[in-house]
Amino acid sequence: MIKTFLLFLCLCTTPLLAEDLSVMSFNIRFGTANDGDNSWPHRKELVAETISRTSPDLLGLQESVDFQVDYLAEKLPEYQVYSVPRTPDGGESCAIFFLKSRFEKLDAGTFWLSEAPEVVASKSWDSSLPRIVSWVRLKVKDSGKELVYANTHFDHKGELAREESAKLIRKRLPEIAGETPFVITGDFNCVDASPPHLALIGDDGKFVDTFRHLNPEVVPENEGTFTGFAEKDNGKRIDWVVCSPSFEVKSAAIDRYRKEKRLPSDHYPVTAVLKF
Repeated sequence: MIKTFLLFLCLCTTPLLAEDLSVMSFNIRFGTANDGDNSWPHRKELVAETISRTSPDLLGLQESVDFQVDYLAEKLPEYQVYSVPRTPDGGESCAIFFLKSRFEKLDAGTFWLSEAPEVVASKSWDSSLPRIVSWVRLKVKDSGKELVYANTHFDHKGELAREESAKLIRKRLPEIAGETPFVITGDFNCVDASPPHLALIGDDGKFVDTFRHLNPEVVPENEGTFTGFAEKDNGKRIDWVVCSPSFEVKSAAIDRYRKEKRLPSDHYPVTAVLKF
């Protein structure tokens, strides 16, 4: 127990090196939900604080609607934002935040997780809602290195839709990135060894599940990322940071920060530190 705590303390206090890349994926729970004491107005400051504590280079949000993105962009002015709603009339986006001081945006785009990825608001298979992948191509200002960062949210009902979405990303993301290293974050609404997880990660090493890479032994009682606003560590690890093998995975963690027993969301954010 003491050894585990000391390792955790070491990971949390070791300063990032210049070549390190810190990433956070965070489902912030859509702000129009009727969650009573856990509704957005009661926790929005804690969401911003949770992000600021880590101060990631790259941040991917899920379930972020326009007023939530606007609020966090105001509270976190050090970030540039790319956010496209999944339907023309607004709704959820998979917003991407990246540090202005570190990156220059070279390109950006969004595609839909469907059989017609370029058709806005399209959905296929058994998906209950249109689902998207938003991505940016960034240049690191200090080194000139480039990367592609993508962010997504898989359907919460459609089993086939999740598996086909994973297959689509595995095909499309390398096409977008080319030889450039890539990172993808998201709420994938499925667990290790599920068909979507196997379809995305595969067994060829081209996509790396950062948490499982550093924690090869599955310990479900310690790996839950969906909480439903309950203070618990068990459950399903459905939020992932995935990268191309051109990155070294230095750390990967589940951020269980809370304040006065209030959780910032019904998901814990997940983080990783990568090195080119």
